[in-house]
Amino acid sequence: MQGGIKILTIIKSITLIGLNGYKVDVQVDVSNNMPKWEIIGLPDNSIRESKERVKAAIKNSGYELRSKKILVNLAPAEIKKEGSAFDLAIAIGILNNIGYIQNDQIDEYAILGELSLNGKVNEISGILPMCIELKRLGINKVILPKGNIKEATILKELQTYGVENLKEAVEFLNGQIKIENNIEIEKQKKEISQIDFSEVKGQENVKRALEIAAAGGHNCLMIGSPGSGKTMLAQRISSILPDMNFEESLEVTKIHSIAGMTKNSQIINKRPFRSPHHTASKVALVGGGKEAKPGEISLAHRGILFLDELPEFNKNTLEVLRVPLEDRKVLISRANKNYEYPANFMLIASMNPCPCGYYGSSEKECTCSSNEINKYLRKISGPLLDRIDIQVEVSSIDYNKITNTSKEETSEEIKLRVDKARKVQEERYKKYNIYSNSELTPSLIEKYCYLDEKSKDMLEKAFEKLHLSSRAYSRILKVARTISDLNGNENITINEIAEAIQYRSLDKKYF
Repeated sequence: MQGGIKILTIIKSITLIGLNGYKVDVQVDVSNNMPKWEIIGLPDNSIRESKERVKAAIKNSGYELRSKKILVNLAPAEIKKEGSAFDLAIAIGILNNIGYIQNDQIDEYAILGELSLNGKVNEISGILPMCIELKRLGINKVILPKGNIKEATILKELQTYGVENLKEAVEFLNGQIKIENNIEIEKQKKEISQIDFSEVKGQENVKRALEIAAAGGHNCLMIGSPGSGKTMLAQRISSILPDMNFEESLEVTKIHSIAGMTKNSQIINKRPFRSPHHTASKVALVGGGKEAKPGEISLAHRGILFLDELPEFNKNTLEVLRVPLEDRKVLISRANKNYEYPANFMLIASMNPCPCGYYGSSEKECTCSSNEINKYLRKISGPLLDRIDIQVEVSSIDYNKITNTSKEETSEEIKLRVDKARKVQEERYKKYNIYSNSELTPSLIEKYCYLDEKSKDMLEKAFEKLHLSSRAYSRILKVARTISDLNGNENITINEIAEAIQYRSLDKKYF
């Protein structure tokens, strides 16, 4: 120390770029030179503003900070840092530097948290991916906001210490108080779905299509007149999807953590169901904005993205889905870096066949002109349709089916078949790191979607009659593979090919 001031204090912290965490050393140098405060190391505006928050927090926590030269460097300098999560680390670095903290092991801790002017430590977004990276780096002690403790406790191997304010953090580091680490959190109860397929009368053909979609992770489009039950059916797909394993839950929770949607909760164990309004922008759908946050397609990762009234979405907005539907990830580019978020979701969409909704209906006459119908349907581009594996028509239900009191098949019964088919796929593809038939690559399609001569002949005729693309051809094979798995067949049969082809026939009828 020199005149009561240490030469330099280094506090470990972390920043996020996309889902990935990068270790940051918060280097604090306090001297008796001309009073000045400077933060360097590619900070964004919110970090530059932290000096005012930190000054006020230190003063209002009862510590004296006389006019000094304070230099804060966030190393390494080549990585841009964003957000307010460095506030607490900077404050602790300053207080350690000027002698308010006496702890020779301070470098064992990573410190995260945003400060209020009164010294309160506020919750921050992205705590789970931050802690995962700290654990990977071998940093096992983390001081963080008390409001983030439930989320951080997911990682049992870390020693996590939740603090409510700056004074508490200082007293803990000085050994004046104890903070229990890894607070035992109540086990989350498995959520029981409140909606069930048994509530849907009739629509056996649509239920079958959605069962296939769930069993293979396929995208699905439902076309039908208003009131036919498209939305009701879509909302019930979640009830038949396989339960998430821990790795999937961790992935989903990380994304929602970055989006600031995991406050006061632990790990997410229910598959996401995202249903953005048709007025959603490109940024809302794919992610981005000033802070490059994940969008709806990433928030739907490992779950469902439901787009109701598909043609009502802006056509240019829908087109941004094309690449993520193929790559199962989204890349958000900025001037000096790229953010990558996973986007492995099932796209479930619904639409009317025309503006009035009754084109092709036997129940009510369509009032739209041919030009209006064509203009409406052209909002869905061919390349986007090509990426939707299953297209199914939803007919209106007649009175007899609505009033029928016979018991409909429950979601639990359907889910048993879906789970069985998914387990077959997981075992088959375990060495390829994929989980479902929808993820098959061209080489794997060739290996696992073998067709006999009769099936090849049928598919060739359908290809020519329906004017299918090579992508549609591949997707028919993937769907046929899923139907075969549901039926318990090792090889695809001609009946399964025929069923898969019928789910592409609406291309010709409507589009």
